[in-house]
Amino acid sequence: MMQPEEDFEEEELELYEHHRIVVDKGQSPVRIDKFLTEKIANATRNRVQRAIDAGTILVNGQSSKSNYKIKPADEIRVLLEKPPRDTEVIPENIPLDIIFEDPHLLVVNKPPGMVVHPAHGNWTGTLVNGLVYHFQHLPEMKGNVGRPGLVHRIDKDTSGLLVIAKTEETMAPLAAQFFHHTIERTYIALVWGEPEEDSGTIIGHVGRSAKDRKVMDVFPDGSQGKHAVTHWKVLKRLRYVSLIQCNLETGRTHQIRAHMRFIGHPLFNDAMYGGDKIRKGTQFAKYKAFIQNCFDLMPRQALHAMSLGFVHPVTQEKLYFEAPLPADFSAVLEKWEAYVQFE
Repeated sequence: MMQPEEDFEEEELELYEHHRIVVDKGQSPVRIDKFLTEKIANATRNRVQRAIDAGTILVNGQSSKSNYKIKPADEIRVLLEKPPRDTEVIPENIPLDIIFEDPHLLVVNKPPGMVVHPAHGNWTGTLVNGLVYHFQHLPEMKGNVGRPGLVHRIDKDTSGLLVIAKTEETMAPLAAQFFHHTIERTYIALVWGEPEEDSGTIIGHVGRSAKDRKVMDVFPDGSQGKHAVTHWKVLKRLRYVSLIQCNLETGRTHQIRAHMRFIGHPLFNDAMYGGDKIRKGTQFAKYKAFIQNCFDLMPRQALHAMSLGFVHPVTQEKLYFEAPLPADFSAVLEKWEAYVQFE
């Protein structure tokens, strides 16, 4: 006997929502492919355009075109064939270097090489995996699912201090302090070369490079990116490199790394920003061997989040914390000091 006709109909491809973005009220008109490339981690313009052409990116429930210019309050949904990865964070017994803790928050000193939160390519072994093991029921901010406790972050290969919210009542006020740039943050960096001045301020929008989406470029004319301000001063001059202090007025992705490259002083051994090559010094074999030895000692950019100051959201007490340079940074600094002294 024949089955009902609908049984023979082709099965509709099931799509899963991966992102839902409501455009801010103050957003200026911009092409949707450019907007989503900047909003979604690891997205490229080509991939976004292919998804738009395939009809899997919807604006206010309707399929879009790549040249569509988004408007305030537009609802954008990104649909894909595979379901999104479970946002549940797997607890892992990872030792944490806790500098301060009370019932409301904690300050942790992150070692170099540790990713802050689970993401593509790093779903385990992160700081957040360790946090959810040691602390139950950490809060999450809206739009930040899978990153409990976090109100800010630092790069994988940057060491130093992070403040973590333990309760809902502390998360929003802490995040607000970062948003309004009232947090005091001091970084220590080893950079190539010796700046002509002893101190200075770098003002220049920071945004993703058109050539490589993983890298941030500086746009001094403000044509792209977001407003960024870095104050710096030289702590020690070591002939071919300098130890500097950076204070952030804003907190953009890779801000210090991009800004220091922009003024011609990339961070020592920062592969992403050209600091993993000899930028200053001689061509003698002995010097090249010395530099390679330093790179081997510290196989990362020489950047450390040394201090953190903020107002406690509950007690209103002004808190300030410092973390000493990690062993790899200290070892390289000692080698440079000895090299300059005995050269």
